[in-house]
Amino acid sequence: MLDIAVVMDPIDAIHVAKDSSFAMLLEARRRGHRLHYVLPGGLGLADGQPQARCAPLQVHDDPAHWFSLGETRTRPLRGIDAILMRTDPPVDAAYLHDTHILSLAQREGVLVVNDPQGLRDLNEKLAAFLFPQCCPPTLVSRDPAALRAFVEQHRQAVLKPLDGMGGRSIFRADAGDPNLNVILETLLGGSKSQPGQLVMAQRYLPEIVDGDKRILLVDGEAVPYCLARIPQGKEFRGNLAAGGRGEGRPLSERDRWIAAQVGPELKRRGMLFVGLDVIGDWLTEVNVTSPTCIRELDKQFGLNIAGLLFDAIERRVAQARA
Repeated sequence: MLDIAVVMDPIDAIHVAKDSSFAMLLEARRRGHRLHYVLPGGLGLADGQPQARCAPLQVHDDPAHWFSLGETRTRPLRGIDAILMRTDPPVDAAYLHDTHILSLAQREGVLVVNDPQGLRDLNEKLAAFLFPQCCPPTLVSRDPAALRAFVEQHRQAVLKPLDGMGGRSIFRADAGDPNLNVILETLLGGSKSQPGQLVMAQRYLPEIVDGDKRILLVDGEAVPYCLARIPQGKEFRGNLAAGGRGEGRPLSERDRWIAAQVGPELKRRGMLFVGLDVIGDWLTEVNVTSPTCIRELDKQFGLNIAGLLFDAIERRVAQARA
């Protein structure tokens, strides 16, 4: 029996039928592990020792009553076997501070999933370019002239901030688009005296009509099915949060090749659960903070993806104890 703590967004507000963190908690319960819910904002230090305000957690696969909490108390993180770090972006100052505390817990022998240093190092848009052979033509810049030139060169492009999620603030622009300057002003921000934000421009991939595929990696190995998130109506974004429809599919040969390129390096960095976004034949993002789609794929294909993750967690904890 392990002590498992979870750092996540408020558990009373999740959509249990789709929430991957909840799938992990259900699997931990099934295996008889003790669960501890870290209250939002509950991580801290006392005399240099990482601690958390947390409560014993019970979970139930019941949309009317999916959790119950015991008495809240502050406890040291030393003695916890594994911590699931599952807070959604943005990766802002508060998030980064939490990862620093989790790194101190890691130094005390706690397994943190995913590795806190990896969470700091791997921006979900930029991390894909550790594997440039997998990526479409892309420009990351603060220079509006360079971004306009990229759109003109490729005729159609997608423009997005580096810290967004769920399809927010993503724009499609065509060469000659009269709104392009406004799009760039919105994304870049800044002023004459203050540089704007970095913006990513990628060549528009028409294969998006067939879906933005989410491929899950568990300890560096690909789950054999992906969830294609298909845009609906006149929407070009496939994100489920933007109204996309999820459709499970077996991985293609190209999907498997991309996963084989990415998986070993992310495993080396301690990233046990990762979501790759693939459009057509191209890797567009590497999601390390709180990848989703477990429950959809489990339901469609009779899988137990959280079970694969806990197999990996239990192996690592056993190795550390040995």
